[in-house]
Amino acid sequence: MDSKTTTLKFGFYSSIALMILTIITFGFAMTAIPPSGPNCPGNCMDYPFSDLLNYYPRDYYWMYLVIFQIFAFMIFVVSLHNNTSGEKRIYSSIGLAFALISSTVLLADYFIQFAVVPISMMKGETEGIALLTQYNGHGIFIALEELGYITMSIALFFLAPVFSSTNRLDKSIRCILFLPLILNIISFVLNLMKFGIDRHYRFEVASISVDWLFLIVVSILISIYFKRQLKNNDKNKTGYTQHTI
Repeated sequence: MDSKTTTLKFGFYSSIALMILTIITFGFAMTAIPPSGPNCPGNCMDYPFSDLLNYYPRDYYWMYLVIFQIFAFMIFVVSLHNNTSGEKRIYSSIGLAFALISSTVLLADYFIQFAVVPISMMKGETEGIALLTQYNGHGIFIALEELGYITMSIALFFLAPVFSSTNRLDKSIRCILFLPLILNIISFVLNLMKFGIDRHYRFEVASISVDWLFLIVVSILISIYFKRQLKNNDKNKTGYTQHTI
């Protein structure tokens, strides 16, 4: 198998994996209704969030899944980068760099949340937990999520110029990749104007929703893109073989 075929297959299967994992993770995340903050339906927790174990492990399931989703996202971006050549490679390189920043921030954020916070509370080691827990709307967890999903949308933005052809599929992919960053900027500005720095997790929820919804759509379209390239690559190899014979 040549390197081109390997890249295209990685791209195709990582697109499918990213789509499936994002849908499943999104579903589990929607069941984790925050027991604190502006969307709390009742019996809300306040600082120092000493009752957080009442919501363990229900509110943490989606974080295990998102780890694998981020792995799929990185393979997806690397495959796109390796499939890019010429003057467009500068865009895929920048996209890859921001994807690495996003993935590093989010992996650390989620892993610390489910590996450190619950067991610390179980052992009565509560010092500093209020700043780390996901239930603190102005804590470290929410801040790192905001950073992670903003940089993810920047990564997608810079991947858009890679799809420069004038056919309908490339135009659709390019448009969809541009939108998450634009919508995140609008959401951030609106939240900042209305709530100032006390925006709680409002922007974080909006940013995750935007990035994940567009990831689902674009991963489907890019899987089609890779599938078409695989077929063209096979035809070219077959034609070359016949010509050689």
